Amino acid sequence: MTNTQRSGAPSTTPTTNATQASFSDFAIPTALITHLAAGGIDSPFPIQTATLPDTLAGRDVLGRGRTGSGKTLAFSLPMVTRLAAGGARRRPSRPRGLVLCPTRELANQINATMEPLATLLGLKTTVIFGGVAQSRQVNALQGGVDIVIACPGRLEDLMGQRLISLDDVEITVLDEADHMADLGFLPGVKRIMDRTPAKGQRLLFSATLDKGVDQLVKRYMDAPTSHSVDSVESPVAAMIHHVFEVADVAAKRDVVKELASGLGRRVLFTRTKHQAKKLAKQLTADGVPAVDLHGNLGQGARERNLAAFSSGSVKVLVATDIAARGIHVDEVDLVVHVDPPAEHKAYLHRSGRTARAGSGGDVVTIMLPEQRGDVRDLTRLAKINAKPVKVTPGDEAVSRLVGEVAEYVTPQPVQEQPVQRAGGGGGRGRGRSGGGAGSGSGRSGGGATSGSGRSGGGERGTSARTSTGGSSSRAGSGRSSSARGAGSARGGVKYSTSTPGSGSSVGERSGAAGGGRSSNPRGRRRAAGQA
Repeated sequence: MTNTQRSGAPSTTPTTNATQASFSDFAIPTALITHLAAGGIDSPFPIQTATLPDTLAGRDVLGRGRTGSGKTLAFSLPMVTRLAAGGARRRPSRPRGLVLCPTRELANQINATMEPLATLLGLKTTVIFGGVAQSRQVNALQGGVDIVIACPGRLEDLMGQRLISLDDVEITVLDEADHMADLGFLPGVKRIMDRTPAKGQRLLFSATLDKGVDQLVKRYMDAPTSHSVDSVESPVAAMIHHVFEVADVAAKRDVVKELASGLGRRVLFTRTKHQAKKLAKQLTADGVPAVDLHGNLGQGARERNLAAFSSGSVKVLVATDIAARGIHVDEVDLVVHVDPPAEHKAYLHRSGRTARAGSGGDVVTIMLPEQRGDVRDLTRLAKINAKPVKVTPGDEAVSRLVGEVAEYVTPQPVQEQPVQRAGGGGGRGRGRSGGGAGSGSGRSGGGATSGSGRSGGGERGTSARTSTGGSSSRAGSGRSSSARGAGSARGGVKYSTSTPGSGSSVGERSGAAGGGRSSNPRGRRRAAGQA
């Protein structure tokens, strides 16, 4: 089955100041609303408020908004609601819902949001992507699924082997369409879309309509309603940008290490896979536990490292541009462009890992003298007004940033409590540290005391670094007392770093470790609804 040109131009509905609404205002099943409320998601984000009336009514919708604006829920809620209401019988290898996205990490994260919603309504989901054996994916398809969340490459492979049919697809979602265009996936996306029924509902979510995305709109969408929350070109007001000029590579290394040593979550971007691996290894050896994320990692390692960062059991993620789009991790306080990106859109995408969904954040670009011209052009095109400041390691401009990150995550003094497993604190710790007073975790909060190897990762050896405020010690560079490093704050899940067993314990815990939610002295609200 092939598609022909779809008729009608999109009708645009700008959504800049959506009226505060409730999920109960829409035709969403009560079970889903209850599930969202239990997760702290009480009201929809603007992109959800704007699009839900049209998506629930079965219209084609074009949603424009930056990563972190809440697009995943914006298409997950109507997809599961409408498919469940349709009542069609589940058939092997013939899904009724299809979500296309550019990366494996994003596919997993979409599924993490959509699967609980689908399960509540009696639907099944599965993910399809390359880098892993296809047997498990094929078995899931043959067992019958309602919704497939897929990357284009592996999906086309399975289609070519006749292991999946798209003839029954009723709703198709293209998520991060502009990023799929950046990665050269558009030809494959078109071939896949040509195999879906022309009468089906199509939802496309993208930050921009350039690089061929507009072709998808014109070819596959029927008079879509367009809702625009913001543009990728518009920087977030709560995001503070800094440009630090360093004298040489040695000074750059020390400044990067200092910035990485704060207490909040930080994402450090490098230009190459080799640099990401090397930097994560260096930081971990220096007592700043870090994990890397890049294309050379196997799928298992990518998932473990991202899970460690997401859970808060490790606070530093060193990544290439693979993580610049579609990685949804709450409460990233600082993004560091260790290597300035090649173009301004990459700068904005990278920087978008912080200041998400109403929160604030800082972005630092490290610049060598020979990079002045490139960084000047980069910030001008990105519409960023940040005057370069010459810094050396230990300068106030650098330490103030680290201090700002630390001041609203400062843990309370650790009280003597029985050691519990995997950070299971006895009290609901407040602040960004999971180990507030009353937490029962052996390694909760900011003490330098060594915890049990079963309690989420005490370390052997002395502490290598103390935070600016002196309130919390970094994990030492000694060998972790747990089997493979620190335990996760959630359920004792282990993570792997570039140097297993080398300083992989973490002294500070996120809010999840103590069982409490993070409070926000800096005025940041919890961004649970941005998935």
